[in-house]
Amino acid sequence: MSSVTDNDEAYEAAEKFVTWLQNRLIESARGDHIHNLSVEPSGRFWLGRVAPEEMVAQSPYGDKADRLEPCAIGMKVLPKEAPPWNFNVTVKAAIWVRLDKEQWEKRPALNETLHISVSKVSNVQIFGTDIFTKKLEDASGVTGLSAELSVEWGLNLKGQEEVFISFVNKSPEKMKEMKDTRFYETSMEISGIKTSPYQLETLHDSFRYDRDIHAYGHNCGIHVDGNGNISAIDTPVSSKFRPKYWNINDDPPDMRFSTLAENPLASSKSLYALAKEWGEEHWNKKTLEKRAHKEAWSDEMLSESHKSAEAFAVELDRINKGINILETNELLRKSFVYMNKAMLIAAAGKYDGWRPFQFGFLLANLACIAEPENESDIVDIVWFATGGGKTETYLGLLLTAAFYDRLRGKKSGITAWSRFPLRMLSLQQTQRFADALAAAEQIRSKEKIEGDQFSLGFFVGANSTPNKVEADHKTWDSDDPNMPKKAKVLSYCPFCKADSISMDFNLRHWQLVHKCTNSECSWNDKALPIFVVDDEIYRFLPTVIVGTLDKAALIAMQASMRGFVGAPWGKCSKDGHGFTYAIRSKKPNGCLVPDCNGTVEALPNDPELFGPSFRLQDELHLLRDSLGAVDAFYESLFDNLEQELCGYKPKILASSATLSGYEKQSQVLYSRQARVFPEPGPAYGQGFWTADSEELMRKFIAISPKGVTLEFAVDRLLTELQKYVRQLLIEPEKTCSEIGVDPKLAPFLLDLYGTNVVYGNTLRDLDAVMRSTETQLGDIEGTVNVAQLTGKTDFEEIRRTLDRLEHPEEDFFERLHVIPASSMMSHGVDIDRLNTMIMIGLPLGTAEFIQSTARVGRKWPALVLVVHKISRERDASIYRSFDKFIEHGDRFVEPIPITRNSRRVLERTIAGLEFARLLMIHEPQADTPLTMIPKLREYINKTDGFFADEIDVICDMLKTNGELNTLMKDDIEKWFRLLERNVDDPPTDSRFASDLSPHKAMRSLRDVEEQAKIVGSELK
Repeated sequence: MSSVTDNDEAYEAAEKFVTWLQNRLIESARGDHIHNLSVEPSGRFWLGRVAPEEMVAQSPYGDKADRLEPCAIGMKVLPKEAPPWNFNVTVKAAIWVRLDKEQWEKRPALNETLHISVSKVSNVQIFGTDIFTKKLEDASGVTGLSAELSVEWGLNLKGQEEVFISFVNKSPEKMKEMKDTRFYETSMEISGIKTSPYQLETLHDSFRYDRDIHAYGHNCGIHVDGNGNISAIDTPVSSKFRPKYWNINDDPPDMRFSTLAENPLASSKSLYALAKEWGEEHWNKKTLEKRAHKEAWSDEMLSESHKSAEAFAVELDRINKGINILETNELLRKSFVYMNKAMLIAAAGKYDGWRPFQFGFLLANLACIAEPENESDIVDIVWFATGGGKTETYLGLLLTAAFYDRLRGKKSGITAWSRFPLRMLSLQQTQRFADALAAAEQIRSKEKIEGDQFSLGFFVGANSTPNKVEADHKTWDSDDPNMPKKAKVLSYCPFCKADSISMDFNLRHWQLVHKCTNSECSWNDKALPIFVVDDEIYRFLPTVIVGTLDKAALIAMQASMRGFVGAPWGKCSKDGHGFTYAIRSKKPNGCLVPDCNGTVEALPNDPELFGPSFRLQDELHLLRDSLGAVDAFYESLFDNLEQELCGYKPKILASSATLSGYEKQSQVLYSRQARVFPEPGPAYGQGFWTADSEELMRKFIAISPKGVTLEFAVDRLLTELQKYVRQLLIEPEKTCSEIGVDPKLAPFLLDLYGTNVVYGNTLRDLDAVMRSTETQLGDIEGTVNVAQLTGKTDFEEIRRTLDRLEHPEEDFFERLHVIPASSMMSHGVDIDRLNTMIMIGLPLGTAEFIQSTARVGRKWPALVLVVHKISRERDASIYRSFDKFIEHGDRFVEPIPITRNSRRVLERTIAGLEFARLLMIHEPQADTPLTMIPKLREYINKTDGFFADEIDVICDMLKTNGELNTLMKDDIEKWFRLLERNVDDPPTDSRFASDLSPHKAMRSLRDVEEQAKIVGSELK
C-alpha cells in the first residue's frame, strides 16, 4: 500500500547500521582487530579458524568432524580452458602464542601468494609447504607448525574437468612449545583462472532464474568479485531487496481510496491499459524467443515461458471482466465504492491507497462476488512476498462482498470464514479484521444500509476464549470479575483507535463484550461488534469469522454450527438473544441463552442467503500430511452441506508462501482447480506488478560455527548484538560516527534493532536460549529482558508480549530485548520493530524458513543470522550454495505431501461426516431432536432408503473412484452397516445417538496429529 511516511535518510541509515552490525559480529567471531587475550583463543573465536589435520583425523565424530572443526578450507572450480591451468592463490592466517598463564598474543603468520601450475600428470599436487613452514616458524618462534596447499584434479560425475584447491593445517595437534596449533583469521583467494559455472542440480531449468554457481566452497562460503577473483569467506551473504510496486516509466493510475470511492472506473481502465501494454512488450512471442536465443534456453524453458505469457493474458482478461462488472452491475459498483470508503477509515493514515497488485487482484476477483456460480469451482490463491499487503487485499474483497450481501437482501449471516492453520491465531490479524469491519460499519450506518451491523467473530476455543458461558459456572464464571479480561483479543478500539478497551459481561444479553471507554468514541460504553464466545458466534453469525482450522471438526457435535453452512432454525423473540437452533433439554426453544423462555420467530431473510460466500485459508502450504488429508474430507463436508441447504458452495480464497504443487494440493483439498494472482514476471525480480528495488529488505548471513557448540555461538551472537546496539545508547556520537549516520538517528536505530528474535526449531534449542539469557549475558551493560513466543506461551502472555513489542517502553532497559520464538511466530506477527533474527539451524521445511524470516524486515532493513547445524546434511548442503537458496526461495519449497486416498483418514473422519449431516440436514427435517437413540431410530425407520442414500452422499462427497477408492467405498458401506446394526440393537452402554457410531467423531482436527496415517504418494 502506498506509504505516506517514507524517509530516505532514515532508510539509508538503517541499511548502514545493518552492514556495520554485520561487520562487527563477524570481526568479533574471527578475532579481527583483537591482538591480545587473557583467555584461550579457541574459547573465544569461532569463525575463520582451521584445526590441525591430526586433530580432525582422531575425532570420534568421523566424517562430520571436518565440518564441526575443519582442518582445511577450499573450493572446487570448473576450469574453462584446457590444462595446464595457471593461477594464483593467496593465503592468509594468524596464530596465537601463549606468553604466560593469562596472556595470549596474536601474530600474523601467513600472507602469501603462490603461482600455481597444474597439469594432468598427477591427480594431487602439493604446493607451498616449505614457504608456509618457514613463515609459521618465524611468527611463532618454534618449529613444528606446518601447512600446505593441495590441488586435486579429477572428473566430476558429469565428466567435467574439476580442480579442488584447499589450504590444510598440517601442524601436530599438540606441541610442547605451542598451546594452540590452530590457525585463525584464515582466508584464501584464487585469481587468474577462467572458470565455467556449475549448475544448481537440485532445481530444474527455468527461464526466470539463473542456476549458475561459480564455485563450491569446502568448509567456507564463496565470494566472486567483479574481476572474477574467487574468495573463501567465513559467512556467505545473500540479500533480498524490498519490492517496488510500480515498475514502468508511466505514472501509475490514481489508486487512492478517496479517488476510487468517487469513481473507480477511470483508474481501473488505466491500470488495465498499462498492464496490457507492458504485457505486449515483455510477454510477446518475439521477445521471449529473442531471450531464449541469447540465454541459451532449452525447448522446455521456452515452452514454460509461453505458458506463463498465456497465464498473464488470462490475468488481464479477468481484470477487464471485473471492470465490465463495475460498469454494468450497480449493486457491485456501490459495494466497491463503499469498501474503498471503509478502507480509507481503517487505514487511519498509515496508507492511503492500493498497491497495483492489490487493485489488480480486487478487479480480477469481482466476478467471484457478482457471478459466484461461475467462479466457485476455482481456488484463487494470492502469492506475494510477506509484508506486501495480502491481508488488506483479502479484506478489500471481503468488505466488498459484505456490502454486496446487504444490498442484495442478506440482512444477517456470515459472509466469510477465514481459517488459520493449527497454531495460535494472530492477534494482530484479528485487530486488522476488526479495524476494517468497524470502518465498514460506519459506512453502512451512514448510508442507511439495512441489516445487521458488520461484526467479527473470533472462533478459536477454550484455551483462548470460552466455548460457552453457563449459568451453573461449570465453564467460565459469569460472576467472576476477572473472567472477562482473560478473553480480550483487541489491543485498541477499532473505531477510535484508542487504547481504551475494557471487558464486561452483559447479564441481560448473556454476552461477553469488548467496550471502548473513550468518552469521545462513537461507540463509547457500547458493546463493540466482536464476538469471542463460540455460543455468541452461533447466536449472532458475525459478518466475518476468523479462527483456527481445527474448529471445523465441531460441526459433527455442535448443531449450532448450522449457521456456518446455511440458515439457523429461527430467531429468538428476546432482545439480544439472537438465532435459535436445535431443541435440547436445556434449550427448550433452541435459544443458546441459559433459561430463555422466549419464542421462536421467523428468520430475517431468505434461508438460502445464509450460506457464507467465502472460505479463506491462510498459509495454504501448511495443510499437508495427515492434517491436509483430514481437512480435505471436512472441506468436502462443508461444501456438501452448503450446497444442499443453500444451493451453492462458497468461493475458496487462499494465501500461500509457495507455489510448489499448488494445483494438486487444491485439487486434493477442495476438489477445485487453482489459480494464482499475480503471475510472476518474465524474469527474477522483474514483473509488471512488482520488481526489486535497490533498497535492502533482508540481509541473510550463513554461519557455520567452528569448534564450538551451537549454543555457544548463539550466546556470543546475542551478547554481541546487544552490546553493539547499546553502544548507540551509551555513546551515540561515537557510534554514529563509526556507522556514518547522523547522531540524531541513534534513538530511531535503537528502537529498530534493540530487540533480537531467536528462532528455534525445537523446544530444546529455545530452552537453551532461555538458560543462556539468565547466565551467559552478564557482561552486557544493563538488564536483558526476555519473553517467549512458543506453543507453550499462554494466550494472555502472547497478547501482552505483542503489545509490548508494538508499543515499547520509553526506557530502553525496560523494553523486551530477546524473543525466543518457535514456529507459532512464523505467521501473522507483523511488527515493524523486529529487524534482527538469529535462526538456530534451518527449519526442516523451506516454507517455514521463508515465513519465519519474513517476521523481520517488514518495513526496515533486517539482519538474519542463520546458524547452521552443520553436522546435518541438509544444513551443510544449503550452506555450500546459500546465496542460491535465498535467491530461488520458493523453488526450494518441498512438494506438499497430501492425499485423499487414505483409508486410515477415512476411518478417523467418517463419523464426523455423517453425524454432521444428521445435525445439519436431518434433524431440522425431522423437526425433533435426534440426539437420543429412540428418536434417531424412529426417524430412520420412517425415512425410506436412509442408509443407502447416505452411503451415496458420502461416496459422492468424497469422490470415491479408482482402485484404492473402491476399497474406501467398501469401508464406507461397512461403517454404515455397523451403524445400522447399532441403531437396531444399541450397545448396552450407549445413551446418546453419537454412542452408536463405530468410531467416535473427532472433536478437533488436532486429533489427527498422533493418530492418523497417510496412505498414498507425495505430490509431484
